[in-house]
Amino acid sequence: MTETPRYLGSGTTENDTSSLTGAPPAHLPQRLTITLWDFSWYTRAEESGPYADLDAACAQAAKLGYNTIRICAAPLLLFGDLGLENLAADLDIEGLGSSPDGGFYGRGTRWYDVPGGYSVNLRARLHELFDAAARHGLVVILASWEYQQSTVFARSAQWFDAIDAVPLKNRYRVLTDAWDRLIDALTAAGHRDRIAMVELHNEVDFSILPALADGGSEELRRLRQLHPDLLVTASYGKPPHLAMHTLPDGFGAAQFHVYSYGVLDALQKKIDIRSEGTSDFPNAALSALLRPNAPTVVEYGRLRDWKYRATVVTDQMLYGYDWIDPEAWDTWLAKEYGPYREVMHREIDSRVIAIAAWARWKNIPAVVGEGWIGYTPLNGTFEEGPIGRDLAEGGIKTALEQGVWGMVLCSNAAPHHPLWSDEAWQQRMNSSILAAPAGR
Repeated sequence: MTETPRYLGSGTTENDTSSLTGAPPAHLPQRLTITLWDFSWYTRAEESGPYADLDAACAQAAKLGYNTIRICAAPLLLFGDLGLENLAADLDIEGLGSSPDGGFYGRGTRWYDVPGGYSVNLRARLHELFDAAARHGLVVILASWEYQQSTVFARSAQWFDAIDAVPLKNRYRVLTDAWDRLIDALTAAGHRDRIAMVELHNEVDFSILPALADGGSEELRRLRQLHPDLLVTASYGKPPHLAMHTLPDGFGAAQFHVYSYGVLDALQKKIDIRSEGTSDFPNAALSALLRPNAPTVVEYGRLRDWKYRATVVTDQMLYGYDWIDPEAWDTWLAKEYGPYREVMHREIDSRVIAIAAWARWKNIPAVVGEGWIGYTPLNGTFEEGPIGRDLAEGGIKTALEQGVWGMVLCSNAAPHHPLWSDEAWQQRMNSSILAAPAGR
C-alpha cells in the first residue's frame, strides 16, 4: 500500500510556473524567438555585408526558427523633431573611422566592427525592413540605442550633437514624442500588427539618460496611453534582481537582460580592459594576450574625440579587442572556467527566476532580450562554444519553466556575428522554445 507523502509545509509544495507571466496581445506569436539586430541592420549594410540584403537576412532568420527581430529604430533621428530630416534621408555610415595601419577602428570587436563607406536613407530602410519582415512572418521589437552608441557610427557628429543638446531631464519626453510619430508612420504603412513591443530605450540603466524613476516611468505611461494596444516598456541591462520591488511603475512588459560575466569578469579585471585613462595600459596581463604584431597604444591612435562621447565603450576596450589574440583569450577563459561554472549557472537561473516572478506579480509578459555571458572579442568562441552553449541552454530551459514569453538564444546569434553560421544549434533551440506550451 502506497502511503500519502507526509505534508512538510507550504514551502515544500512546488508551484507550476510554466504558464506565461502575463498575456501578450493575441495576434502575436505564443513565444518569441528573438534575434538581436540592434543598430547593425543599418550600420552593416555595406556591399556584401550581413544586412546588405534585408530580404535575404529576414529569410535566413525565419529558416533558423526565429520569429522576432529586435532593432534600434533610431526614433530620435527619424522622428525626434530635432532638425535631422536631411541627415536621416542620407546618413553617411563611417563606423569608428580609419586607423593608421590602413584598417578601421573596431575591427576586432563585436557591434563596432563597422567598415562604413556608404550612405542610407534610414526612414526608407525602416519600411523596407518591415516589408521584408512581413514577407517572412517576422515581428519586430522596436528600441533605441541612441543614448548608448547608435550615433557613433555616423561620419558626422550632427546626430550626436542634436540628441546630446537635449537637456537630461527632457530626454524621456523627447523619446516618447518621437516614438509616437514613428508608430503612427508604421501604422499608416500597414505595419502596426508587426510591432511586437516598443522600448522607450535600450538599457536605460547603462545609457546617457536619467534613472527611469526620474521622469521615465511617467513617459512610459504616456506612451502606453497613446498606444494602448501595443506593449510599451523600457529595458534594463542589469535589473535589481535582489530588489525588483524597487523598479518604478509603468512597464508594459518585463524586457530585461541576463548576463553572468563570471570568469569573463575576472579576465576583464585582470587585464583592465574596460577602464579608460589607465596610466600603465596595457598592463602585463593584457600584453601577454595581444597578437605579436600589436602596435603600441600611441601608434594605434584614437578616434575623433566626439566619438568617445557618443558611446559607452572606452578607448582601452577598442584597443584591447582590436589587438587581442582570440585563441589566447579563449584559452584563458576555458582554463579558468571550472571554479565559476556552478555560480554562473546559478546566477543565470536566479536572475531569470527573479525577473519572471516580478513579471508574474505585475501580470505582464516577460522577455529576456539579451544574454547570457557578456562582451567578448569578435572572433572569440567562448560564448559560441560548448561552455557558452551550455550556459545558454540552461538559461533558456529556466526561462521556459518560469513562463518567460520571449528570449534570445544568445546576444551573438545574429547575422553580424560568427555564431549565425551554426544553423543546427539555432534551429534546435528555437524549435524547443516554440514547442514549449505557453499556457496563455
